[in-house]
Amino acid sequence: MPSTTITRGNILSYTLVQISITPAATAANTSAAQTFSVPGLVTTDIVHVSCSGAQTAGIFIADARVSAANTLSVQFANCTGTSATAASGNYIVEVIDVEGPYPSTAN
Repeated sequence: MPSTTITRGNILSYTLVQISITPAATAANTSAAQTFSVPGLVTTDIVHVSCSGAQTAGIFIADARVSAANTLSVQFANCTGTSATAASGNYIVEVIDVEGPYPSTAN
């Protein structure tokens, strides 16, 4: 790769982790963050979360982040008119460990 003076973020590691969770109910037409223990997470990690099986109708994952060391925060959204609970079971967490600062431009 050619040398450059542009500061770029680098992916230090990319890991897939399977966790088993039991989410709580989410009120109608709203979203709420819930936290789950995932050993090894650090607050600088980037995470993406997906359900391994069928998700409850009307429920989707609106956001995911590491809220504290070893703590995954998942915001479940409920777009139905009644309280609903996200599927319990296995979820896949993509963990991206970034080395250095994030770049300030896409180029």
